[in-house]
Amino acid sequence: MRKLDQRGVAALEFCIVAVPLFTLIFAIIDFGRYAITMQSLRALADAGARANIIQCYTPAVIAGTSPSACTTDYLSDTQKQAAAPFLYNSSVGLSPTVTTTAGASALTVTASSPNFQMMMSVWGTSFNAPSASTQIPF
Repeated sequence: MRKLDQRGVAALEFCIVAVPLFTLIFAIIDFGRYAITMQSLRALADAGARANIIQCYTPAVIAGTSPSACTTDYLSDTQKQAAAPFLYNSSVGLSPTVTTTAGASALTVTASSPNFQMMMSVWGTSFNAPSASTQIPF
């Protein structure tokens, strides 16, 4: 019986295994970036809500009057960088924004990162421009 030529089989097997392996590795890295960004945005929104409560809540607000004048951002850039250092890393370049809006029964502090994009385009745009919000009831 003649022995078959086995040269190149290892290279072919590597090619078959490498594509799903590297796709999985890049997906883990991509979702890790997304998770860190979301956690940083939550921390930034919480810090904005905390600063809003400290600076703006007065006895009139606590009594149930709408705090419509409390929609300014009370965090300085240094406080934002301390609350979410990953977002302000110069190599990441995300430049997040913090906005406060007054609703019927709560103030909503929203931190968003409009420049964030997933590395792999297979996810579409559903994970791009993440945002996190915190509500302050009054």
